[in-house]
Amino acid sequence: MSVILASSGPSAYWYLTRSTGTVSLVLLTGAIVLGGLDVQRISTPSWPRFIVDALHRNVSLLAIVFLLLHILTSLLDSFASISLTDTLVPFVGSYRPFWLGLGALSFDLLLAVTLTSLLRQRVGFRTWHTVHWLTYASWPVALLHALGTGSDVKSTWLLILSLVCLMAVLATVLWRVIAAGEKHARLGRFALAGTGAFTLFLVLWVPGGPLGSEWARRSGTPSTLIDHSPHHNSNQ
Repeated sequence: MSVILASSGPSAYWYLTRSTGTVSLVLLTGAIVLGGLDVQRISTPSWPRFIVDALHRNVSLLAIVFLLLHILTSLLDSFASISLTDTLVPFVGSYRPFWLGLGALSFDLLLAVTLTSLLRQRVGFRTWHTVHWLTYASWPVALLHALGTGSDVKSTWLLILSLVCLMAVLATVLWRVIAAGEKHARLGRFALAGTGAFTLFLVLWVPGGPLGSEWARRSGTPSTLIDHSPHHNSNQ
């Protein structure tokens, strides 16, 4: 049945899954940047701190909304067999299990952050603040998911967008390291080293990975989907 549906061309859900996933990555990047900035340093009388905080909160909520839409459309799309379990439990699916699993892992991390934020008064500031750091871990996982399982990975616009998101996060981390000074120098150096190592990994991995030949097969796409997919070439 999936072969027949695939042969008739990509469905609206397929396009919606791609678009909502891309918007989710952009919004998550925006949330990381806004959350990583030193609010006290960028606040001005005309742009007070509560506006920056509200903007950060609203962008974060929008990221969750689009992420939920991304998951919903992927479940409704009949091209690939993706279950609700696959979106919640990492690395158990049959379609690109590792790369889809990264998406599930990123969602789980953001879900933990969202739930503790809603229950902040009950769990306490220390617990909330500790769990809130998972947002920073979810971003590189989400980017790897986008590059590893995205159908547009060889498109120039997606590569440029991913590069812009990466540079924005790098600049934010560097800003925080400079702003923190000696007070949190050790943590700052660790964050900067981790971000630099992730950037180096992407530079070395992307050309031979998603941009290399036969990526669809190497990433775990079932052969029946590759052979009968109308977007066969874009997945190679």
